[in-house]
Amino acid sequence: MQAIKVTYTVQQGYSEHNKENIRNVMAELSALNRSDIRYSTFIENDGKTFTHFAIWKDAESFKLDSLESFQKFQTELKASNPEKPPFAAPLTLVGSSYDML
Repeated sequence: MQAIKVTYTVQQGYSEHNKENIRNVMAELSALNRSDIRYSTFIENDGKTFTHFAIWKDAESFKLDSLESFQKFQTELKASNPEKPPFAAPLTLVGSSYDML
């Protein structure tokens, strides 16, 4: 299993557009009905800091960046000139009270 956390802060006026792009990614991913990837996104109370969590089975599993909606999300996020650019932190599971995948 592999996991990553990505955090960034968008410009205040870009937050709603970013949420819509994220919803499009989630809809496309859900339609694929994949059991080898889990992907969630959260927004902080400031309304502009986002945190994405992705967990996937292994290196050969499905790649998020193969989704057209994810490619659009990334391109538009980069072009929006975020206040704090995306910072990716690979995560190592220590323990879980539920089955991750």
